[in-house]
Amino acid sequence: MPLAQVQPAPGTLGQFVGTFLGGWLLFAFTAHVAATYILGDVPWKRAALVGLAPAVTTIALVRHSPLVIVAVSLAADFVAVHVVYRVKYRTAGLVVVMHYVVTLALVLLAANLLALLRTAPG
Repeated sequence: MPLAQVQPAPGTLGQFVGTFLGGWLLFAFTAHVAATYILGDVPWKRAALVGLAPAVTTIALVRHSPLVIVAVSLAADFVAVHVVYRVKYRTAGLVVVMHYVVTLALVLLAANLLALLRTAPG
């Protein structure tokens, strides 16, 4: 069984920018949550920089398989966390794992809520 292939629909520049900004905000928020959990009190501005890495790679690789997107995004996230927070590789790895977990939890929550709302009467 082949992996699910994403077929992006053509959109306007506004839709592209909106998708990028929404992803960036999500990744920045979850990066801050992860970094705060692992590192303690950290400035939110650093999370905004870290959130750029997975947002850019996700948008840039949208035509590739999900495995490629996840692998490249995790690698970019790892480099961004290591550079922006100036932490050791092991600590950067922990922050990236937590970032992935928090992001996945929020995305699944939102997807399930949307699915539930679609089944509501009226």
